[in-house]
Order: sequence, then C-alpha cells, then structure tokens
Amino acid sequence: MPRVLIPLAPGCEELEAVTLIDLLRRAELEVVTAALEPGPVTCSRGTVLVADVDLDEVAEDDFDLVVLPGGQPGATNLERDTRIHDLLARQAAADRWSAAICAAPAVLASTGLLDGRSATSFPGAVDAARYPEITLLEQPVVIDGKVVTSRGPGTAMDFALQLIELLLDAEQRAAVEAKLMRPGA
Repeated sequence: MPRVLIPLAPGCEELEAVTLIDLLRRAELEVVTAALEPGPVTCSRGTVLVADVDLDEVAEDDFDLVVLPGGQPGATNLERDTRIHDLLARQAAADRWSAAICAAPAVLASTGLLDGRSATSFPGAVDAARYPEITLLEQPVVIDGKVVTSRGPGTAMDFALQLIELLLDAEQRAAVEAKLMRPGA
C-alpha cells in the first residue's frame, strides 16, 4: 500500500489538511501526519490537530508521496524547515511524487521542484517574477511529471481525489468519490 506523508506546520490551512488526510485514508492509503514541532498543531483558523508523529521520527523514511497543505503562516513554516527541503529533494531524486496546495507550492518552487514545470497555486503565492522558469496556470489541479499542485481550499477535494488516482487508479478514485455525494459526480 502506498505511503503518504502530510507534514503539519503551525498555521496550516485546516480544510486542506483534513480533506487530504480524510480522503486519502478513505482510499486506504497509509497516511502519516507529522508535526514540525512537538505537540498539537494550531491551524490558520484556530483548529487544533494532533499529528501521528513528530517529523523527526519519519524524516528519513521513504514515502510514495509527500503532500504539503497550504495556508499561512503554515506554508512559510514549511519553507523555513530544512527537513522539508531534504524530504522533497529525496522525493525528486527517487522519482517519487511531491504535491502541494494553496500557498505551499511556493515551498516546491523554493526547493527547485517546479523549475521548468507548469504549476498552480493560490494567486500570488508563487511569485512569477522570482520564478520565471515556472509556467503558472489557473487550473484547479496541475500535474507535471511527478509534481502535483492545486489552488486552495476550494480545490482540496479535487486535489485529494487526483492524488488517489495517481497513487492507486481511477477505480479507487471513483469509489471514494461516489460516497462523497458530490453534485455531478
């Protein structure tokens, strides 16, 4: 079963974090949530999450996917953490999936994972002038190579479902989506 790491930084966007955790677990993926700091994580709107582990406990482990929730100051906290940069570099070197939503694609940009790629993010999160080698799109979800990016809280379900399809298959995605009772699904 594919393993997924979701690092939880103080100030992360709770809608994105919880949607990712919930939908990926509904698909029966092994999801590990890891706090950047010991103790509960207070999200951008005051919701408190308790991670499965501290990041130090799994920072050297291999994962099929590392996915970064956005929000502020969560994305900034992820970007400042050298362990996150090391994890992302190892993902790329091993040709494994990396993903980010909302403000978190800026972390992928600062790590160099978006160089020469198309991506999306919350408007303005990735500075086009600072990163002219990135083609910024306004699509809900963008896949380029082994990197997946998404726009924000409103695209969190589409993002999570796309990750399920990439890690498993379209049938698993459809099975999870059918139980969500989404309009038009």
